[in-house]
Amino acid sequence: MKEILLFGAGKSATVLVDYLLATAEIENWHLTIVDADIVAAQSKIGNSSFGKVLSFDIQHEEQRNKIIQVADIVISLLPPALHFLVAQDCVLFSKNLLTASYVDDKIRSLQPEIENKNLLFLCEMGLDPGIDHMSAMKILDEIRDKGGRVHSFKSHCGGLIDPQSDNNPWHYKITWNPRNIVLAGKAGAIFKQAGKKVKIAYDKIFENCGEVLIGDLPILAYYPNRDSIGYASLYGLKDASTFIRTTLRYASFCRGWNVIRHLGLTETDDKETIKGYKTISEWLHQKLRGIELRSMTWLEYLKIYVDVKWHTELTEQIDFLDLFEEKSIPPHAECSADILQYLLESRLLLNQEDRDMIVMLHEIEYEANGERFYIDSSLVVKGEDHVRTAMAKTVGLPLGIAVKLILKNEILIRGLHIPVVKEIYLPVLAELESQGISFKEKVKMQPIQNDC
Repeated sequence: MKEILLFGAGKSATVLVDYLLATAEIENWHLTIVDADIVAAQSKIGNSSFGKVLSFDIQHEEQRNKIIQVADIVISLLPPALHFLVAQDCVLFSKNLLTASYVDDKIRSLQPEIENKNLLFLCEMGLDPGIDHMSAMKILDEIRDKGGRVHSFKSHCGGLIDPQSDNNPWHYKITWNPRNIVLAGKAGAIFKQAGKKVKIAYDKIFENCGEVLIGDLPILAYYPNRDSIGYASLYGLKDASTFIRTTLRYASFCRGWNVIRHLGLTETDDKETIKGYKTISEWLHQKLRGIELRSMTWLEYLKIYVDVKWHTELTEQIDFLDLFEEKSIPPHAECSADILQYLLESRLLLNQEDRDMIVMLHEIEYEANGERFYIDSSLVVKGEDHVRTAMAKTVGLPLGIAVKLILKNEILIRGLHIPVVKEIYLPVLAELESQGISFKEKVKMQPIQNDC
């Protein structure tokens, strides 16, 4: 019997657990979940005889080692900072490891040992990163196979709310790690446009966002992700004049979040000043005061810093988050980002009847046989409910499918990888399509202007 070990059973794990248990029942495998919240994890296992739940401190080396030693394959959905603990043990005990997180320098430092032990460490195997890599590489490899040359690559992805469940002025609800939402864009962004490297600092990330139209959805806005250029080589697109990866949101969210950022409500280094605030309203007014070092009302702020056509929209957004209220600052809050996260989790909760939505779009311009082409490849996935969300589907299923393929020896590649090679992306994408996750592709065979 094969033993699958999963660390972490948060929001993104529900559909993964469903898939692994269904596969375990067919293959006579077994799933063990380790999570701090044993009740929540057990709710995902239900009454299945093919799974069990454990709870212990992940920092506890002896317990961690004991459970990893008996596993045939390990999945980590822990916070990224904790992956390395699991990764070290997987190397020590010669276990294959999968994560949905970005490859960091610590994981990369294990590459020689991973290769020496003939292991597979497969990272970035979720949605974004994950499905974005696989779907893009399939198109790019097909273009190259027919002698084409890519001039421009743009990839957009976002976790959004289904328009039918969109009932707040932010046009957004939380479906994944709320901390990542609060800190979005903090690292700034680097990408390539019209042959030039472009750097955008955090204070400009949410300004003048580009827009795209996908099917019959409302117009969506996008802001650039961290370091896009780092992926150009991995995609074989170092010579492309434009290369950018972005996050999708409704346009009003970007306008509102730009104000949130400008007010300093996402700060993490203001711990000393936070100690002096008692209410949410006081916190907001002190932030307003800090912009010009004088007392300033919300209406004055709008008049000075915001186009008049957005005054009503932004006031509704700020009011919806209860920023004008005389509510007490939560006792656990140590910085502005903590307060904001508390408000987001209170007000932008995905309700039981709500459905979320994942949207992805690749825009690719290339030349082949003397002609120019434009490809528009889009994916729209909607959740079933507030638990089996589109986010949980698109993060969890690629991991589950890869686990099944590896244990059945249908993926034999070894080393440290992300899913940009055919041995991985072809069978995974095929299985995703059978699960209802497939792209719609449009090709325009007409001249396209060069970037300039």
